[in-house]
Order: sequence, then C-alpha cells, then structure tokens
Amino acid sequence: MKIISINNPEQFLKKIGTKNSSKNQKIVESILNDVKNNGDTALKKYEKKFGAGKISSLRVSQREITSAYSKVSAKDISAIKLAKSRLSKAESAIKRQFKDITIKFDGTKLSKSFVPIDSVGCYVPGGMARYPSSAVMSVTPAQIAGVKRIVVVSPPNSLGNIDPLTIVAADICGATEIYKTGGAQSIAALTYGTPSIKKVDKIVGPGGAFVTLAKYLVSNIVSIDMMAGPTELGIVIDSATDADLAALDLISQAEHSSDTFCYALTTSNSIAKKIQSSVNSKLQNIQRSKIVKSSLESNGFIGVCKASDIVNIVNDLAPEHLEIMSKNVKKWNKIKNPGLVLLGKNSPSSASDYLLGSNHILPTNGFGKTRGSLSVLDFVKLLTKVETSKKDLQKISKSMQDLTLAEGLPNHYEAVRGRL
Repeated sequence: MKIISINNPEQFLKKIGTKNSSKNQKIVESILNDVKNNGDTALKKYEKKFGAGKISSLRVSQREITSAYSKVSAKDISAIKLAKSRLSKAESAIKRQFKDITIKFDGTKLSKSFVPIDSVGCYVPGGMARYPSSAVMSVTPAQIAGVKRIVVVSPPNSLGNIDPLTIVAADICGATEIYKTGGAQSIAALTYGTPSIKKVDKIVGPGGAFVTLAKYLVSNIVSIDMMAGPTELGIVIDSATDADLAALDLISQAEHSSDTFCYALTTSNSIAKKIQSSVNSKLQNIQRSKIVKSSLESNGFIGVCKASDIVNIVNDLAPEHLEIMSKNVKKWNKIKNPGLVLLGKNSPSSASDYLLGSNHILPTNGFGKTRGSLSVLDFVKLLTKVETSKKDLQKISKSMQDLTLAEGLPNHYEAVRGRL
C-alpha cells in the first residue's frame, strides 16, 4: 500500500474514489435489453457464458432445498441461525417503533401507517466467494417487515447449482423463491420479469461492479435499495499499537475482490509506516493473497494529514465501513457520513459482516451521506390517507384560490369550488 501525504484535501478528493467505466455500462445495457426481450433463454445463455453448467430449471425446487440441508454441517446451520437471531433483534426493535398515527384538524382526518412492500428481489453474490451471510442480511429484514414474496437470486457454480449454504440461509430466513441466476442478467429478470421469474417491486442486496451498475440503470423502472458494492473500508487510526489490527482489517475487506476500496487515515507518519510494513509482512502468508494484493496496490492507500482534514475526507468519501481506532473516539464525533461506524479496536468490520447484529448491506460510492444500512425501513412504505369535509374545504377556499391563481392552475381551484 502506498503512503500519501495529503496537504490539499480538495485536490486529493478529486483524484480518489470509485470510477465507473463507460465500457462496462455498454455491456450491462446490452445484457439488460437481451433479458428484457428474450427472457429465460437469455438468462441461461449468460449463465453458461459466465461459467455455470447447464441449467434445466432456473428455480431451486423444494427437493433441491431439502438436499442442500444434507450438504452443510450442523455447525454452519447453527452459525446462520445465530446471525439471523442477532440481526432479528435489531430489526424487530426498529419495527416496534412503527406506530400508526391519525391527525384531526378542522374537519380533515389524516392518517399515516407503515405497510410492507408486496415483493422484493434479494441479490446474493456468489462469484469469487460464497455469501450466505448476504442472504441473512437481505431476507431477514424483509421477512420481519412483512413482505409476502421474497425472491432470492444468486449465481450458480460450474455445475449449475447455487452454493448449498446460501440456499439453506435463504430458506431459514424466509425466502419464498430462489433462482439460479446472478450478475446483471438476474437484475434484468427481477426488473422486467421472465417466464420463470415474475418481476418484483424492489431490488436489494450487494454485488460487484456489474450488478451495482445494473441496479442503477434499472432504477427508473424498479425501486432499488442503494448502490451497494464493491466493498469500501476506511480506518481512522491514532494508536501505534493498533497498526497490526488495522492491517488485518484492511486485508479482511480487500479479500472480497480486486476492486475493493480500502484505506487508512492517520496524523502520524510513523503509524502509516507501521501499517504499511504490517500489511506487506502479512501478505506473504495469507490465503486469497492475489486478490488482496491487487486491491490494495491498485486502490488502497495510507493517508497522512491533519485531524481536521481526516474528518472532512471521511465525510466526503462516506465509506461503506469506517473503523475508528483511537485513544479517544469522541474526538471524531464530527464524522457522520459512513454507512457504518465501528468504534474501538475490538469492533472489526469483518465481525459486523456476520454477527454483531448490524446489517452488512451498506451504501457505497458516497451514498452514505444520505442513507444508512439496509433495514426493515427498506421493506415498508408510508401510506397516507386523507378524508376532509365540505366545511374544511370552505375554510381553505380563499387560500386555495390565491395559491392556484399564483401558480397559473385555475382548474385546481374550480375542482374545490364545485363542491361548495
């Protein structure tokens, strides 16, 4: 990892961060249009093209779900259930805050209530690694919110099958349908529908660059949760003794894929050098070292700058995960934009990916400035109902006339006047 002295944060921020490829956009647009026009035939074609074996049926059958349970260990099932349980406690606590309200004034009754979305599609990655934990993170809050139709899509392997633990996780957490398709083609299927896969009202879940771009491109047709991928990790560190822990955490997130964006920020050159040395040392004896090395060399950095600049840089980049390894975490209270903030040296982002009760589906590409993690809030909508009276229409009539004439929309007023 390179060490950068950041003297001009504004210039630095212009050069850093995720860059989208126009070539990728053309490829994804082509896939979306093909699936829109050719349905299941196109889906199977792309799965074969991207390395899957022959797929006779896109939907995972009940027999295949039962078989998946026999292929995973009891300890893995126990771990999935624990992850679901801890996440459920947090999501259920949020749901309990949803209170229906009714407001009455001057003959008008206005009510607001939270109602679940009818159908959602949950994307569960499965390319360079398997991610049953992502099934937990997307399906669980949907079930708790009360969504009736929860569809899971995930890339099949070279034999044309989805990883059995992913199937088991999806089933345990409440998925109603599971399909053997991934990548941009699966996003197209969820958006437009195919003979096998009925379209959904909203698509959620993390993915690589192509999946994230596909979600963005269909967002004018179907609702999406957020731009969620590739992985981002920022570490703010002012404790030299934690340099080795920072190195471990940078490596842990960089192993997702070669396009992850992982970095550390510190005020100390000596801490920066310790992190750099620790990362280089650990890279000699780790699994998935090729992916980690590619990511940290291409996208990673260790930035050295003033504390006030660290705050501004973090708030501008709004990383998916931010770890604060500091003797005094409160001095960083002005940091507010990351998708998830992990405080103290014993709160590693890797643990939050699985079992801390937080959701690991988080905003990337700077979208942490406007939203947080996936939650039950993503699976409900606020329904408003209004009933008024002739008496109240009479009371607002004059102001209604003034406003409609000011906007040049006189027929809006006539629709009220006709009732008086």
